[in-house]
Amino acid sequence: MDFFYYFFSMGLFSLILIRKHILLCLLSIEFMVISLMFIFSLCCYMFFCYYLYVFFMSFCVCEGVLGLGILVSMIRFHGNDYLNSMFMW
Repeated sequence: MDFFYYFFSMGLFSLILIRKHILLCLLSIEFMVISLMFIFSLCCYMFFCYYLYVFFMSFCVCEGVLGLGILVSMIRFHGNDYLNSMFMW
């Protein structure tokens, strides 16, 4: 169980330190979500609440789709995925 907490903390650490490309930020967020999904699956396995797990998985999929949509629209409008170019006028 501590292994997944380590995964979550490493994903958070990489999200804080790597702020150049939006793709790297999205990958670290997905890494954190996958670690939370494993922690949540262990809790659901112990308490037999699989409906909450399906609900959580649907939110994870929506988060990934929204992130990819933002990435595609940013590349179309700005030409790259640098976070600094998004805030420049």
